[in-house]
Amino acid sequence: MKAHMSFFQTAVEWNSLGLDPVALAIGPLAIRWYSLAYIVGILGGWWLLSRMIRRPGAPMNGGHVDDLVTWCTLGVILGGRLAYVIFYNPAQYLDDPLSILKLWEGGMAFHGGLTGVIVAILLYARSQGLSALRILDYLAVVTPIGLLLGRFANFVNGELWGRPTDGTWGIIFPDAGPEPRHPSQLYEAALEGALLLVILNLAFWFSSARMKPGLLGGIFVLGYGLSRFSIEFFREPDAQLGTLAMGMTMGQLLSLPMILLGLWLLATAGRRLPAGA
Repeated sequence: MKAHMSFFQTAVEWNSLGLDPVALAIGPLAIRWYSLAYIVGILGGWWLLSRMIRRPGAPMNGGHVDDLVTWCTLGVILGGRLAYVIFYNPAQYLDDPLSILKLWEGGMAFHGGLTGVIVAILLYARSQGLSALRILDYLAVVTPIGLLLGRFANFVNGELWGRPTDGTWGIIFPDAGPEPRHPSQLYEAALEGALLLVILNLAFWFSSARMKPGLLGGIFVLGYGLSRFSIEFFREPDAQLGTLAMGMTMGQLLSLPMILLGLWLLATAGRRLPAGA
């Protein structure tokens, strides 16, 4: 008990936590936690989605799920990377365009990844004659797995830290100066990842939400948008951008359309024909 009490009496040095961005090194080959977060998130989503479609009224079959994993993986990577390049650090990549391909160095934007997934689903659903909106509902339930793992990986990397704090839970990150900072990566893991995962799975497995097109997708989009907008008050703005219009960060500006879309999906879910009607 005393050890735990002393832990919270002062800020914690990130270096003292014994974290290493490299999960496994074999000679020159280094496997990073950030890469593993993507891999495990995709596999975990695949596993859960494969079980979800066993419930009556599923909008797709096992073969569709296998194909969608490939389509959505490409959507996440291409959309996430391009959005990061365009919105967060265009100057760096204009100077060195080939560095866009260096995905292992990090630099992904969730809003872009989500857009890439939506485009992939629209194209795939159209090619197969499926309901894109209902597929989005199902994918919304599994997406928080990747968000949870990705934010943990950000913390392990010692990146995307928060703003300075006087709280004893502050973390002194090695590249962020001597001030204790909010561990905003963990706030995001809790809200965007764990909380949304629980809410969406409860709605899917213990209610008829999956039969109402747009409802689960609306919960996810609104929940993520509100969580990200709120946490941005504790997260350090990107150095190359700072604060933008009306004192908001880029993350907040990109979250506003998500909040509006989520509200619209929830407001109109009851007007759509139930699945199977």
